[in-house]
Amino acid sequence: MKLTDVHKWEQAVVAILNFDNWELEWCGGNYEHYDAKGKTSKGFDCVIEMKFRQKYYETKMLEKYKYDQLMSMPEDIVKLYFVNDSKANYMFWLNTISMPKVTSLYCPDTTLWTKQRKDKEVYLLEESQSTITNYNVSY
Repeated sequence: MKLTDVHKWEQAVVAILNFDNWELEWCGGNYEHYDAKGKTSKGFDCVIEMKFRQKYYETKMLEKYKYDQLMSMPEDIVKLYFVNDSKANYMFWLNTISMPKVTSLYCPDTTLWTKQRKDKEVYLLEESQSTITNYNVSY
């Protein structure tokens, strides 16, 4: 998946949520630690980090660095993590979930742009920790 494709998916998620009374703006083209910001459908300030996975994994990986950056924002901002994979879409309310123990995984050093790898500290979130889960329909 190319970066331009990821940006299109991020913009599509923003559009769909805005259709459901959210007030979001996409900011994934910048070098922020999140891909969208604005208000939830209930009017709370929020930021959303998004990941689009081509493969399905039982747990959803969130880099500790990304989590730390999100959680360093003011307490009254809702921090969300959206994951799309071949099974479903998952929305995690990071402010309210108990994070699992940090794990070290050997991962690509960036999501899309290189083939280099390095150890990263990550959280492996369980699907059951997702506040909203929308399953993909298979025919």
